[in-house]
Amino acid sequence: MDLLRVAVTSLVSLAALFLLTKLMGNKQVSQMNLFDYIIGISIGSIAAEMATELDTPENSLLAMAVYAVVAVCISLLTNKSLAARRIMTGKPLVLMDGGIIYRENLKKAKMDLGEFLMYCRIGGYFDLSQIQTALLEHNGTVTFLPVEMQRPATPADFSLQPDQTMLQTPVILDGEVLPTNLQRAGKDVTWLMRQIRQQGYKEAEEVFLAMADGNQLTIFPMESKKRPTDLTDK
Repeated sequence: MDLLRVAVTSLVSLAALFLLTKLMGNKQVSQMNLFDYIIGISIGSIAAEMATELDTPENSLLAMAVYAVVAVCISLLTNKSLAARRIMTGKPLVLMDGGIIYRENLKKAKMDLGEFLMYCRIGGYFDLSQIQTALLEHNGTVTFLPVEMQRPATPADFSLQPDQTMLQTPVILDGEVLPTNLQRAGKDVTWLMRQIRQQGYKEAEEVFLAMADGNQLTIFPMESKKRPTDLTDK
């Protein structure tokens, strides 16, 4: 019976954890601020305890609910108050600007030069002279503003007006046609089958993935004769 109760309370804790996470909002770990991280750890720990606390699982459930409500209230407060937002989430910290690396701000960020250089390389900057400004964001990521002469050229620089790229919509997945997505893309099955046959396929079952982009259809076959190249180390 104890094993059964553990199984049941585990499922209940998972369900509660899922619902409370949806209530607080979906965030990747890299998007969390310090408060989000603390709340997440606390709720996860309580959920694990709830699964094995057979005598009073409702206490753990109540504690999880309280943490979630506090998190939601803090989120609403930071959305309405700039002062609260600065206290809870902080503000960006300038690590480098105009060729100057700020040692004091690196110390505040608990970051040494080696880590800073690593973030620069991750951002694609192996030459620091290409960086105008480097900021430590409140979620722990480092963002970069390149020197104007080093940034990628855009069509606006050449006074060009290219056509807007449309969002690709999957219309076939695993050989199955998706009628709703096809309709959302403004197409029908007749158009789809015509496009499939023009590209050398007879049926939708031969297509692993098909993406519609305006009047274009990009097809990935179910079976490819070409074998992938092994890029791993020998």
